[in-house]
Amino acid sequence: MRESEKKELTRAEEQVMQAIWSVGQGFANEIVAAIEPPKPAYNTILTVVRILEKKGFVAHETFNKSNRYYPLISQEDYATGMLGHFAKHYFGSSFRNMVSFLVDKKEVTIEDLEALTKSLESSTNNTES
Repeated sequence: MRESEKKELTRAEEQVMQAIWSVGQGFANEIVAAIEPPKPAYNTILTVVRILEKKGFVAHETFNKSNRYYPLISQEDYATGMLGHFAKHYFGSSFRNMVSFLVDKKEVTIEDLEALTKSLESSTNNTES
């Protein structure tokens, strides 16, 4: 796992990362446009982007005097790392315990579990072929 996958994002950093992931790569005005209202101030967003660069989540290419930013970690990789972190710290590294908790709290339905089971069976069958 890369170092950036181990780091948690603050709420503001996650908001900006979500915008960068949705844009793919973009200039500051494109990132700002991708953020849902209420938007932080333009300079605040750029400050968060610089923090994300220092943390290893984002990099940039310079064109004249403008920077085009792009993610260094995919949204999927970050989510996977955060789920693992969450499972480890709250459920003794057991995804089964985590899913049981969600079922108990009525966050996951029987239909959700059946769909997940079908998906798992399908992916297992595809890897065995």
